[in-house]
Amino acid sequence: MISRYCRPAMSQVWSEENRLQRILEVEIYACEAMAELGQVPYEAYREIKAKAGFDVKRMQEIEEIVRHDVIAFLTAVAEKVGPAAKYLHMGMTSSDVLDTALSVQMRQSCELLLGRLYKLRDILAKMAREYKDTLMMGRTHGIHAEPLTFGLKMALWTTEVNRSVVRLQNAKEVISVGKISGAVGTFANVDPKVEEHVCRRLGLHPAPVSTQIIQRDRHAEFMTTLALIGCTLEKFATELRNLQRTEMLEVEEEFGVGQKGSSAMPHKRNPVISERISGLVRVLRGNALAAMENVALWHERDITHSSVERVIIPDSCILLDYMLHLFNNIMENLNIYPDNMRENVDKTLGLVFSQRVMLSLVEKGVLREVAYEWVQRNALTAWSQKTDFQYLVLQDKDIMSILSKVEIMDIFDFDYHTKNIDYILNRAGL
Repeated sequence: MISRYCRPAMSQVWSEENRLQRILEVEIYACEAMAELGQVPYEAYREIKAKAGFDVKRMQEIEEIVRHDVIAFLTAVAEKVGPAAKYLHMGMTSSDVLDTALSVQMRQSCELLLGRLYKLRDILAKMAREYKDTLMMGRTHGIHAEPLTFGLKMALWTTEVNRSVVRLQNAKEVISVGKISGAVGTFANVDPKVEEHVCRRLGLHPAPVSTQIIQRDRHAEFMTTLALIGCTLEKFATELRNLQRTEMLEVEEEFGVGQKGSSAMPHKRNPVISERISGLVRVLRGNALAAMENVALWHERDITHSSVERVIIPDSCILLDYMLHLFNNIMENLNIYPDNMRENVDKTLGLVFSQRVMLSLVEKGVLREVAYEWVQRNALTAWSQKTDFQYLVLQDKDIMSILSKVEIMDIFDFDYHTKNIDYILNRAGL
């Protein structure tokens, strides 16, 4: 299912061919640096650069025997290069190439995911401006509170996506490190200038201090960032699912021609894509937890993290790419029903103005506790007897002894609740 929607570019980032190509780049750049330092004959480096390549099938055949992927890779490359291959991997350990190559892949994934986030931010910002005056019900605890606008809700989402962009940009920098420092990170058998050269060529920074590996708190930060972006999508999707409830129907996922909602009930139009997003984020959170488990390793390293990462990092990158694709598609094609929004505002018979009535009484000198009691008794009556709240307020002798009819009429004005929407959008840069 995911592969149908995942961009070829993201699939390519996590393909075996790309992983091995990045590893080969690390080996070649390291050899290049050693040649410049006079540690490897320049002719040998040129021959390696010209001939180096790999055959995935051949590498797998070798790995079946040696049971070590990097050795299998180097053996397969050596078969193509010839005698000059003896200068590959000099003074290096497997994690030098594996971790550095993995950093490149994660950087590549970040670029693709950022592209999805930029698109979502643009979609939401446009909706924020378009619907800034579209009145809808604000709800707390699932209960009608006071009015806001659909544009304000979209502005809120836009700013959250902005934070996701910043988090992912930061995570990209955190993971943009390489290490070519040898078996336990001491540079005993490889010159630090080799690491500097390789990282510069790959657009990475040298890890200031490393062991045999790049420290896994970096990877955990990357993975928790992906999970947190997923949580944001879940938050949005959950809101859409609630707003699509039959009793509310303020928004609705697009229902395509020929689409079916239920095998049993032909009338159903379910928010299935939003539900899919709400489900898939659980995988991202689980993978993030596994990444945090990878932080604590024995001494200078063990390999308990390795097998886990080969699953969780590609899967989370591909999965988040898919989820962003789904949500972008939802928002681009969302059915929005302003009339239903307004109808839902009116369902509570004017109770949304209860706070303003209370505050107006307080401004006139009534104690807050007293004003609260006067307003609440009318509010409870309005709701229990399905009577217009404004009508009850106008009949209340205590309230009318303080407020005039003109003042009451002015209080029940929706513009009061939306007067600062433009200010909020401007503050958010929208």
